[in-house]
Amino acid sequence: MKFLIFGGSVFLSRAVAKEALARGHQVSCLSRGDSGPAPRGTHHIVADRDEETDPRAGTWTGLASHEWDAVIDVARTPSWVDTALAALADRVRHWTFVSTISVYADLSTPGGTPENTPTLPPATGDLDGGADPTSYGQNKMACELAVQRAMDGRCLIARPGLIAGPGDPSGRYTYWPERLSRGGKVLVPRPPEAQTQLVDVRDLAQWLVRMSEEGGTGTYDTVAPAMTFAELLAQTGEGVRRAKVPGREGKPPVRLIWADPEELRQHDVRPWAGPRSLPLWLPDEEYAGMRDRDVTSTLAAGLSPRPLADTAHDTLRWVAEASGARKSGLTWDEEQDVLASLSEGEPSPVA
Repeated sequence: MKFLIFGGSVFLSRAVAKEALARGHQVSCLSRGDSGPAPRGTHHIVADRDEETDPRAGTWTGLASHEWDAVIDVARTPSWVDTALAALADRVRHWTFVSTISVYADLSTPGGTPENTPTLPPATGDLDGGADPTSYGQNKMACELAVQRAMDGRCLIARPGLIAGPGDPSGRYTYWPERLSRGGKVLVPRPPEAQTQLVDVRDLAQWLVRMSEEGGTGTYDTVAPAMTFAELLAQTGEGVRRAKVPGREGKPPVRLIWADPEELRQHDVRPWAGPRSLPLWLPDEEYAGMRDRDVTSTLAAGLSPRPLADTAHDTLRWVAEASGARKSGLTWDEEQDVLASLSEGEPSPVA
């Protein structure tokens, strides 16, 4: 099959390109190239979608001279998607758009599905998707609707939540295997039974490529089943112990220090992502449904999540070889300052 991947050089789109190659497909990747080359073995088309705005000119003319079996797009800018569809919709057999669970207007109820959760109104024009989660979700919603209109029954909409694994540029899940590998007292957010949910980038990529091969249609929340934060830490710890990263041997045993949300806020510890955060922590009940989507239909459609311990193992091995500053989580000094000021209870070992 002939695949056209919009992106291909970073994280999910790169994993998709590599998966399609591994399955024997002919793969072209379109990107600016600023983030590095596309995987070896692909045809890399260098183009800037901010500048290539005429679907009847430039790069689009060349792309439209081919028939494509599958397109997979991860864009967050509606005008990019509109232009691509105007140029290629009648030249493509199947179109996959990777959206986000941020398209949902109400994420307060656990167990939601695409069928029973209302969505945000679509953006009119291109909003600043980095300004707030709502603008990002509205942009993605506009992209979804454009794909559905143009492809009319020949498209798949995937709505992932948090994506984890080697190559993650956000550093969200990555924080936890990296931190556990250092040992000692580890600051973690109460309650241990709080739900959390993610998907390994490679499992998602495999599913997207297979659904493209099969011409799968519909809208799916593409994350693994939810687990408790305690389970996440236990499975992550298992993967860390197996990783045996050089320089991390002989560290003191991990002891989890569970802190109440109020204590964490008092010490300016932030939720979810970014500097001075405890990544994946979402204490506000308005996000309870973001931590626990019902993915029964996604699993029935073939998403096959690997054990989180395997994700942790591979992520830590990648972190040990990668360079660059961490984008999410507390620094060592920040964590030690908070730990020193907490009225901590009895530490608990990571299982």
